[in-house]
This record gives sequence, C-alpha cells and structure tokens, in this order.
Amino acid sequence: MDATRLYHNPRCSKSRGALELLRERGIEPVVVPYLEQPPRVDELRALLRLLGLPPRALLRTGEEDYAALGLDDPALDDEALLAAMHAHPRLIERPILVHGGRAVIGRPPERVLDLL
Repeated sequence: MDATRLYHNPRCSKSRGALELLRERGIEPVVVPYLEQPPRVDELRALLRLLGLPPRALLRTGEEDYAALGLDDPALDDEALLAAMHAHPRLIERPILVHGGRAVIGRPPERVLDLL
C-alpha cells in the first residue's frame, strides 16, 4: 500500500491543522512540501483521479497567479490548467491527504479524517 501523504504548506493554517489532526491520531504522513517540490503533471493527474475532481476544481481562484495567468478562461483545457499548477504550485488547493488509495482536500481540516 502507498504511504499516507499530505501535500502540505506549513504557512497555511488549514494545512497545519490537518497535520495536527493526523498526528493526534498517531498517523505520521509523508509530508510533501509541494511549494518546494511541485507535483509533476502526471502526479497531478493521479491526485485528481483519486480526488474524483477535474483540474479546475483544484485551483485556488483567489491567488494572484490565477488572475495574472488568465486561468478563469473557460476555453483553457485540462492540460493547460495542469501545466499552470505545476509551474505555479501556489495555485493548488491544500492540504491534500492521500491514504488507502483515496484522497481528500482538507478544507476544513477535519475532512482528512474521512479517509481514516
């Protein structure tokens, strides 16, 4: 079985909260510092499959890069959105927990408990 992974931004209160909830339950996930090590496009595709979401649903629409890159354009295809998330990882919603062949976005942080 794949290791439990948390795509984590230590500056994000939701991400820190999710990590704390996991640790309180004795779960020490592999912490993926996705801002420092942006997920590859194929890794993003795999995450989206586990989440059951289209790429647009993983975008943080309030980020400056979202507007600056014109990502609100409905004509942009999934590949363009995935490339943007890889090049600008701040655009990726967080935290994301992967556990037991499934994934969830930890917003609110308690959602990570759904996979345990």
